[in-house]
Amino acid sequence: MDEMDQRLRDLETRVKVLEKRFEDEGVQSPARGKRQSAKEFLLTKKFKTETQKVLTLAYYLERVEGLASFNVPDLERVFRAAREKLPANMNDAVNKNIARGFMMEAKEKKDSKKAWYLTSTGERFVESDM
Repeated sequence: MDEMDQRLRDLETRVKVLEKRFEDEGVQSPARGKRQSAKEFLLTKKFKTETQKVLTLAYYLERVEGLASFNVPDLERVFRAAREKLPANMNDAVNKNIARGFMMEAKEKKDSKKAWYLTSTGERFVESDM
């Protein structure tokens, strides 16, 4: 019985280490450390509106691509990479996310264009699968 208890404790320790490693890697695919594509990431989320899709891809830009802030061309690029239809009015979708407290305007422009970043509330909303 002691041997089984020890084996169980060892397995629990190994699982905790693996879970911690996966948490630290963020949204990367566990298969050989490959990064998820924008499309793969979208498929893991349950968004209901175009505005939520913009928020989800903004999260992807920050967390996977490592952008400190993003602008309309960045969002358009990631929509195209995911082979998703561009929103009819990207600025309107961003403004709706700002109104909900999910995004904020960055102090500095990016490539001479208005830029934004996610708030912690926006990040939590995406992470909780909307």
